Order: sequence, then C-alpha cells, then structure tokens
Amino acid sequence: MFIRLLLLFTIVPVIELVVLLKVGAVIGVASTVILILLTGVAGAYLARTQGLDLLRRIQAELNQGRVPAGELLDGALVLVGGVLLLTPGFCTDLLGFSFLVPATRAILKGIFRNLIEKYIDEGKINIRRM
Repeated sequence: MFIRLLLLFTIVPVIELVVLLKVGAVIGVASTVILILLTGVAGAYLARTQGLDLLRRIQAELNQGRVPAGELLDGALVLVGGVLLLTPGFCTDLLGFSFLVPATRAILKGIFRNLIEKYIDEGKINIRRM
C-alpha cells in the first residue's frame, strides 16, 4: 500500500507538471494559469450544486424509509471529484469533471459498485450489523 501511495504522489504531479508545461508552451503562461483557475471555480460550483442536489435525494430516500445506498456512492464520487478539481492540473481536472458530470458518474458508479461487490464476495470487505 505504501508503494502505491508513493507512486501516486510522485507520478501524478510529474505528469501534471509535464502537461502544464506543454500547454503553457502552446497557449502561453497567462492563459494556462487563467484556465487552471477557471476549471477550479467551475469545479467548485459543479461540486456544490451536485452535492446539494445529492443531499436532497438522500433526505428524500430517508424520509421514505429507504437506505440511500446509491446516493451515498454518488456522494463519495462527488466528494472525490471535488477534491480532484481543487488539485491544480489538467489531468486531475478531467478526471474530477468525470466524477461530477451525472452521465459519466453513472458509468463510474456502476464500475465501483461491481468492484465493491467483488471485494465483499472475496471477503476483503466485511459488513457488520449491530
């Protein structure tokens, strides 16, 4: 696990830096900085609106006496997307937007749901009820 985190925190910034330098060489430094700031602002707005909508859906599910399992997974994806958008760089912004846009989030939600079910079946995730 340590090796994976080490690779994540060293390789991702290097990739982001290379992309930023390439984009900066093509469109200019000022335009690159403005673009990074705009994606951050747009991402924060999108995360906020998606998050508030999601809270309303969770509350509606709870009021009807149902467990909002799908909505909770959506919430986790919106949270991850928001964090990715706050990280400066084009690659993380692209990934963050994919976590926030409902159409792509639905695809990612299916992938993560299958992965979680697989881990539960393999015993890597244990669910205890009290």
